[in-house]
Amino acid sequence: MSPLRRLAVFAAASDGTDPALRSAAYDVGAELARRGIGLVYGAGGAGLMGALSQGALDAGGEVIGVIPEAMIQREWGRHDLTQLRVVGTMHERKALMAELSDAFLAIPGGLGTLEEIVEVWSWSYLGVLDEPVGFLNLGGFWDPFLASVRGMAEAGFIRGAAVQRLVVAPDLDQALAGLEALAG
Repeated sequence: MSPLRRLAVFAAASDGTDPALRSAAYDVGAELARRGIGLVYGAGGAGLMGALSQGALDAGGEVIGVIPEAMIQREWGRHDLTQLRVVGTMHERKALMAELSDAFLAIPGGLGTLEEIVEVWSWSYLGVLDEPVGFLNLGGFWDPFLASVRGMAEAGFIRGAAVQRLVVAPDLDQALAGLEALAG
C-alpha cells in the first residue's frame, strides 16, 4: 500500500498550447484515483486543473478542492468535488493543502503553479514540512526551470541536498515511486 494517502497537485488553470498536456492531466487524476490516492488541488474547473480533477472524479477518486472565497465569487471553482474547502486567502489555501497532503507534485503550469510548488519546496528546505516535493516533467516541460535551479545550486544559493531531495520524473509512475520512497 502506498504511503501517499493524498497528493497535492499544482496545475495550470488554462489549457496551454499543447493539447497533449490536458490529456496527460486527466490521466494523472484518473491514475491517482485508481491507486487509491486522494487528490488535493486548487478547486479550479478550467484548464489542466479541470482536466486533472475530472480524471480523478471519473475514476471514482477522492477530490478535495481548496479555494479562496474571492475565487468562488468569480465562479472559478468546481462544486462537484468530494469536498470543497473555502478559505480566506491564498496563504490559507496553501497551508490547508499542505495540512491535507502527504506529498506535492507540480504538473505543467504557469506562474501560480510555479509559485505554489516553489513555496512548498522552500518550506521543505527550511524544515517547516517533511513531505516530499516533485515535478512531473512531461515532455521536458520543467527543464528550463530545473536548469535555473541547478545554476542557483552551482552558485551556492541552494544546498545540493535540497536539489537532490527534489523528485523529478518524466512520467507519473516514476514520480509516485520517488515521492513514496521519500514519504515512506
